Parts: sequence; structure tokens; C-alpha cells
Amino acid sequence: MVELKTDTSIDAMYEAGQVVGRALTAAREAAAVGVSLLELDEVAHQVLRDAGASSPFLGYRPSFAPTPFPAVLCASVNDAIVHGIPTGYRLRDGDLVSLDFGAELGGWVGDSAISFIVGEPRPADVRLVETAERALAAGIAAARVGNRIGDIAHAIGSVCRGEGYGIPDGFGGHGIGRRMHEDPGVPNEGRPGRGLPLRHGMVIAIEPMLIGGGTDGFHPAPDGWTLCTDDGSRAAHAEHTVAITDAGPRILTAR
Repeated sequence: MVELKTDTSIDAMYEAGQVVGRALTAAREAAAVGVSLLELDEVAHQVLRDAGASSPFLGYRPSFAPTPFPAVLCASVNDAIVHGIPTGYRLRDGDLVSLDFGAELGGWVGDSAISFIVGEPRPADVRLVETAERALAAGIAAARVGNRIGDIAHAIGSVCRGEGYGIPDGFGGHGIGRRMHEDPGVPNEGRPGRGLPLRHGMVIAIEPMLIGGGTDGFHPAPDGWTLCTDDGSRAAHAEHTVAITDAGPRILTAR
């Protein structure tokens, strides 16, 4: 069931989204050669504390997970696509890092992700990250009253496939509100004009995930959480929480 949010609720979700934006900005600024993923998690956690917010990630355990998630930040490096658990791994020059973060404030949730390169970037990685951001922008542009979920999926998929990148099947965006994952699902590939009609008050997380090698295969790491590319190529992830309104899409996690 898809819950339509009131304008007041969307404003409240914007406040939660701003906490998310501040945390991701702080973690990205802290990311440097020699800094550990656990240290980035602590930077993000401090933003939560300062805002009086809580984490929808910490302790989260969906059906596929062997254990509850142990951190407030997902930190995925190089061939890790999403759901990376922060560890003592220290960032190296040229690492491609994807950070995914959520915050709950006043009973409402925001969710967003960024990808970036630490130190000296490789041109192929720059192109991958830029394409993820373009795919996200295309998906957001399609998130308009009168369109359908398939229009968002098609917009994202067209950008990704057009650049020759893979898309992990079965993983994509989702509705969001009082809970981190709500209806509807938002695929990263699909046919235009199909699926649920978009209405004022729907709030969704749009999140393209790209596999640099061009294949779609992935597998879970031994931790049971991190999803890694089968071909060992690098991956990128970009995400915003977006409200669909009569005035057009409103990005609630804008940084």
C-alpha cells in the first residue's frame, strides 16, 4: 500500500533529509587516504547525535541478512556495490567509495547516497561516478505527477545502459516515510508508461547502482551484507529521497 504524504509531512521529511545531507557531506570531507571506514561511520554518527536524530540503518535486519546491520553508515569500496559494513579498512589512493546513509527525525526518515574517489582519480572511475549522478538526475526529472514508476526506471536504465554499464537485478529504489522501506519499489530499469501512476504526496528514494564492467552479476561478500560485482569491476551508487508534488519533484536530501 502506498501512503500519500501531506505537505506538512513532506516538510518534516525535508528536515530529516537535511540531517542525511549534512552527514554525507561531513563523511565525504573526512574521507582521505589513511582514514578508516569506521572513522567515517563515527563522523556520520556524530551528525545524528548533534541533530537529535536516530539511525534507521543501525540494527536493521531484513530477511536476507544474517545479522543486524552494525553501523549507521553503509561504506562500499571499489567492487562493493552497496551495503558495505564499515571496518578498519583504511582508504587508499584511488579508492572509489560509495556512502549510503539514513536518518530518522520526528518519526520521519531520509535516505541518500553518494560516490566519490579518494586521492588521484582514474578517468574510468570519474566517468562511472558522473554517470551514476546523471542517471539519478534523469530519474528525478521523470518523477512527476502523471508519469509512472516505469518512466523513472526507464530514465535511469537508459542512462546506465547507454554508457555500457551493468545494473544489479532486483535492487533499486523504494518508497520511504515513517519507515525506511515502503511501497512502491522503484526499479533501475523498466519500460516507460508502465507501473504505478505517480501522484502528489508520494515520496520515494531513487537510487541507481552501476557496475563498471558492464555485466549485471553480483554476489554477497562473506559478511552477508556487502554486495560485490562478479567481474571484480568497480561500482557506483547515487541516491536522493524525492517527494512527488504538483509543482514538480522536490529533493528532500539535497546537499
